[in-house]
Amino acid sequence: MDRVDVAVLGAGAAGLMAGIEAARRGRRVVVIDHARTAGEKIRISGGGRCNFTNLGVAPDRFLSQNPRFALSALKRFTQWDFIARMDAARIAWHEKTLGQLFCNGPATQVVQLLTDDLARAGGELWLSCALGEVRQMAQGFQVETARGPLLAEAVVVATGGKSIPKMGATGYGYKLAESFGLPLVETRPALVPLTFAEQELTRLAPLSGVAVQGRVSCGKRGFDEAVLFTHRGLSGPAVLQISSYWREGQGIVVDLAPGRDVVAELAAAKRAQGKSALRTVLARIVPERLARVIEEDLGLTTAPMAELSQATLARVGERVRAWALMPVGSEGYRTAEVTLGGVDTTALDGRTMQARGVPGLYFVGEVVDVTGWLGGYNFQWAWSSGWAAGQVA
Repeated sequence: MDRVDVAVLGAGAAGLMAGIEAARRGRRVVVIDHARTAGEKIRISGGGRCNFTNLGVAPDRFLSQNPRFALSALKRFTQWDFIARMDAARIAWHEKTLGQLFCNGPATQVVQLLTDDLARAGGELWLSCALGEVRQMAQGFQVETARGPLLAEAVVVATGGKSIPKMGATGYGYKLAESFGLPLVETRPALVPLTFAEQELTRLAPLSGVAVQGRVSCGKRGFDEAVLFTHRGLSGPAVLQISSYWREGQGIVVDLAPGRDVVAELAAAKRAQGKSALRTVLARIVPERLARVIEEDLGLTTAPMAELSQATLARVGERVRAWALMPVGSEGYRTAEVTLGGVDTTALDGRTMQARGVPGLYFVGEVVDVTGWLGGYNFQWAWSSGWAAGQVA
């Protein structure tokens, strides 16, 4: 039976980072993944440019039943620490919007950085190697793999969540946690487009492909970013962000013109261009197709601006600034960028990521109940949590 000091299960962002750090401490490390290549989610992220971190990393940008759990790892290995590694590898990057950092070139540069660092530190990488049961033994853990059983002093679980199953995502890490008696927080798709009932979709159908800079809110939480109408409902960064907070049965509110006094603009147009149709005036505030749908929905396709009362203008303004919609679901794990929920943080040590009561067993990255906002936060959690486990495993 092969023996190692540390077996890292999963060759994504968190797993590679944990493997690198443990190997740099002189530990004999093997990183194992059933995929043919390492870092597949890194490769496809950010449109192939990898949104590898965010300048605005802060605890309130992460969702968890214990929002403070991530604090220790995030403070000890920061966005600046990962940026320093990118700079040392001479990987050019740029800030896009809202503190989001992307590679100038292909995301494969980040994967190469990580796999090169692992190799230089002496770690092994086993790809196309399916994982089986993990059992606690007197001297550590026995890990069943397609290459045969492996005896490891420590095991780091970095198998990710259920999002994007076509890339091989499974619930393996959650089942493993349960097999050791660790509690789970219910999982659900996050950073995912929202879908609507057929009746609502019929109204929205003419808007498929229309994008607008807006604000999407659910309860007290709101995000100001792009909103995209699709043939299934709503997408775009603002919608993906709010999807992490939305729950079935809740409505959302879409502001199509944040910061603008729409009623005042309509009133001014009524005085200056009384013969114009509402859609003509609205098209200066929102895209033309959207203006037409609003006009039709409110039954104002025939009346010129001069005939619209102040109350009617107020109704139009409310529709533009506070459009109430009721999603019926999301597109699910198929298109979700991450998984919300996971291994309950009450079962983990926030400094080491080790399972309480199971010495030598660690959980890092997406498999844990820590989910970041869109914009590089989830990668930073992967780097930070992987780093934390790698210091002690």
